[in-house]
Amino acid sequence: MPMMPVTDSMFLFIESREHPMHVGGLQLFSKPDGAGPEYLKSLRETLMDADNVRSLFRRRPARPVNTRGFLAWAEDSELDLDYHFRHSALPQPGRIRELLELTSRWHGTLLDRHRPLWEVHLVEGLNDGRFAMYSKIHHALMDGVSALQQLQSTLSDDPLAMDGPPPWGSKRDAKPRRGRPDPLSLVRGAGGAARQLATVPQAAAKVATEAFREHTLTLPLQAPKTMFNVSIGGARRFAAQSWPLERVRKVAASAGVSRNDVVLAMCAGALRDYLIEHRALPDAPLTAMVPVSLRSRHDSGEASGNQIGALLCNLGTDHSDPAERLAVIARSMADGKRLFKQLTPLQVLLLSAVNIAPLGASPLPGFANNTRPPFNIVISNVPGPRKQMYWNGAALDGIYPASVLLDGQALNITLTNNGDNLDFGITGCRRSVPHLQRLLIHLDTALAELEYAAK
Repeated sequence: MPMMPVTDSMFLFIESREHPMHVGGLQLFSKPDGAGPEYLKSLRETLMDADNVRSLFRRRPARPVNTRGFLAWAEDSELDLDYHFRHSALPQPGRIRELLELTSRWHGTLLDRHRPLWEVHLVEGLNDGRFAMYSKIHHALMDGVSALQQLQSTLSDDPLAMDGPPPWGSKRDAKPRRGRPDPLSLVRGAGGAARQLATVPQAAAKVATEAFREHTLTLPLQAPKTMFNVSIGGARRFAAQSWPLERVRKVAASAGVSRNDVVLAMCAGALRDYLIEHRALPDAPLTAMVPVSLRSRHDSGEASGNQIGALLCNLGTDHSDPAERLAVIARSMADGKRLFKQLTPLQVLLLSAVNIAPLGASPLPGFANNTRPPFNIVISNVPGPRKQMYWNGAALDGIYPASVLLDGQALNITLTNNGDNLDFGITGCRRSVPHLQRLLIHLDTALAELEYAAK
């Protein structure tokens, strides 16, 4: 019975009805040519017969779940796939609107801790003939980057390939065996960790220099109070839309900034317009927490766990000029990345922990409503497939991530690249963020303004 890492158990410990702690995603597919009315039923039956279930998808909290379930994992030897993999149909008229409403409801419900912590919903009934798949998995098992990597591992760039594994499966026959570490290697590892801890004061000195002498670093608790930084309920709203990646590339090239800077500027412009619409724009600029993957580019292992750092970015929402906002964002991100490069991996994790530490107190009654937020919103750009991909002959048209919300963080924007598009998924508290879909309109306006400013 494997013990949980602290990072995994934390996500289980802080979960409540108001705070479901799973990450999710909505995928849109076009059926292969010649697919008949029984296509999805047959596809589901085929996938149900597949026996290549990753061990991660058999993992559930140890029983009793209210005590040991926070400390250790157990393996479900009799996985009930019929429970975890569900076939649903949209109500008429079967628009994207109905699909997003259904996704919103699914994303707001808790996973059953007496079973492995994941669900997959195969959805038919879209009026344009396509089908969708919504999946969710507990953050204790996978972070958003891991979940998207798992999805990509089931895809193929060959439209004729029909051997794609199910979302809970793997193309690998087995994991490569790792040798058992000898005692000396464990001692060397412990010594390395001790040396890393000894450098913590050095990291603190670097952060202090940046923050107080250079005045370049965005720190937690500098963000203004906004309508997004309140206590939340358990119900969710979800909105999604795609934009051509080429439009973002052109702005980035013209302005001499990164594509991610342009994406952040899109979000900043949309948030500014949304808050103005609600007469709630603060004078001080909003701060975004931008997750940064700490995985090595050469990491060939299958995705799992949580390996995420946290940068804070000044969104420049106090500037009405989109070009000025973009310049502020680019400068803020460059300062944060430069500091990260000067730190060791452990120091980066410690600095990230400092950036998000105030969220640990968010479950305390009244904390979110009566204190200044560490940041206003999480904006995450997760790497996705770079070319057109297929799943058992069906063309992948869209990947829309759905993320976690916490007290004091009622809105999340997560996006991923998908071939020639950028796919945005926006998750919001149903009670605290009214008319969430308006943010999609404001994102489109913000991109058009950036294109005009970059000419």
